Amino acid sequence: MRISFGQVAHTAILAVVLTGVFGAPARADGEAKLLAPSGTLRVGIYPGSPTSMVTDAAGKPHGLAYDLGGELAKRLGVGIDYVRFQRVADIVTAIHDDQVDFTVTNATPARANEVSFSQPVLAIELGYLVPANSPIGKIEDIDRPGVKIGVTKGSTSERTLPAKFKSATIVPAESVKVAIGMFGRGEIDLYATNKPTLFEMSDQMPGAKILDGNWGLEHMSIAIPKGRESALSLLNQWVTEEQSSGVVDTIRQQAGLRGAAKASGP
Repeated sequence: MRISFGQVAHTAILAVVLTGVFGAPARADGEAKLLAPSGTLRVGIYPGSPTSMVTDAAGKPHGLAYDLGGELAKRLGVGIDYVRFQRVADIVTAIHDDQVDFTVTNATPARANEVSFSQPVLAIELGYLVPANSPIGKIEDIDRPGVKIGVTKGSTSERTLPAKFKSATIVPAESVKVAIGMFGRGEIDLYATNKPTLFEMSDQMPGAKILDGNWGLEHMSIAIPKGRESALSLLNQWVTEEQSSGVVDTIRQQAGLRGAAKASGP
């Protein structure tokens, strides 16, 4: 059977068309199977921090984990299920146990033993919040006998700060919301965590202030379950696209995320 040039050209054009029609969905389907194998992206969030989820005056949720999760679900063409927890340590455990597919959190070495991380999305400063009329006016005033430093139970702060202070006492709180009440009862004198969370707390505590300076940076990255490392290259590419397109900046602004710095790269 003879095949004319016209038939070859027609076949080639048809192949290009089919690739254009089916190629992208095929790739997206592959990505979805890697990152959301159940067919729904399960996003772990906890209320009270713009790095995870907060609500605006109209009651609409925003946040780095909340909105980036939504963007990724759209990219993958899958549904989304927001799974709420009281604190980030519980989300990390849930990701480790393959009960959650996605969150954004500080990529510490300890957490890297439990989950796999993308390249940093952004960096944020760590700081201290003191209530109105506190005698603590600067970081140098903290390490004294009787000073009680509140931290979130299971957090980086709880693991890191005991080595920084010889005289002050570290007091774990079940959540940020609980910590605000602890200030009122005199159970803590200051609170240590990332500055975006501290700003959210200070908005609810008239006269409260965040001390100048910081005690380090958190490198906020996407956390996914172990065993899905083959998805990290495409996830990192997607993070770079979201950063360069301005999506990350828009999410940060909508969430009112203060105290952020530019991510240092992969």
